[in-house]
Amino acid sequence: MSGHSHDHSPVAGDSKHRRRIAIALTITLAVFVFQVIGSIITGSLALLFDSAHVLTDATGLVMALVAAWLSSRPASDKRSWGFARAEVLAATAQAALLLGVGLFVLVEGIQRLINPTEVASAEMIVFGALGLLGNIAALLVLSGGRGANFNMRAAFLEVLNDALGSLAVIVAAIIISTTGFVQADALVAMLIGVMILPRTVKLLWETINVLLEATPKGLDVAELRQHILELPHVLDVHDLHVSQIATGLPVLTAHVVLEASCFQDGHAPQMLDELQKCVAEHFEVSIEHSTFQLELEAHNEHEHGVHA
Repeated sequence: MSGHSHDHSPVAGDSKHRRRIAIALTITLAVFVFQVIGSIITGSLALLFDSAHVLTDATGLVMALVAAWLSSRPASDKRSWGFARAEVLAATAQAALLLGVGLFVLVEGIQRLINPTEVASAEMIVFGALGLLGNIAALLVLSGGRGANFNMRAAFLEVLNDALGSLAVIVAAIIISTTGFVQADALVAMLIGVMILPRTVKLLWETINVLLEATPKGLDVAELRQHILELPHVLDVHDLHVSQIATGLPVLTAHVVLEASCFQDGHAPQMLDELQKCVAEHFEVSIEHSTFQLELEAHNEHEHGVHA
């Protein structure tokens, strides 16, 4: 016996999220052009790194935009969940890109500390300020939907990373212009990498866990199993699996052994309703997509490879 059917059609917010990402992408590309010009004029590593960061983030926003479009497509016979997991894949790829760029700047920054290079600090301030203004505008566009799913979180993180980079460029330029300490350029560039790496690793870990079909965060499977076992007429629970297709879409499958009387007096359908209500309403992580196989105790003899 399986759970009730659910509608996987696109939600109204999907088009709004795509619009936000598209606007942020346009702003980000404009910032990239300005900062590339600025890095050539000033010779600044921080500005060059920030422009490379912006390009990487623009690539991430493109992936986010494509993923948002794919996620809005309906399910089909070939893809029963549609492209719901596209947002997880895009967020994983974005996090991996950010991680690579962050590690690169740390290595490059160390080299610049050893062999400092003169930079044009006044021009750095101008281009850093232009970048910061663009980043703030993009952040404002994305902020309304940043918690909607992994994809929007990654997109917001991309632009936040750019904003930190632009702010750091301005700080480095001020330090250089007032003290002549040119190594500030490399130090600030390295600081940007250090600041963004923890967030990036956290997002990467969360999305990889989804792809590996780990138990959704905040759900204790042992507690869930015990709660089901405490329901009247339930004798055993096995082959209990809980995973997450995408943001806000946890799924559960389980074999539940019932007393024989449930099948003799027609009580089994009511038990199915109670099981589905239990996992959908009792726990902090609501599981509305649940499938239960109701069995007699003797059915275990006919099953192969029963899991705990």
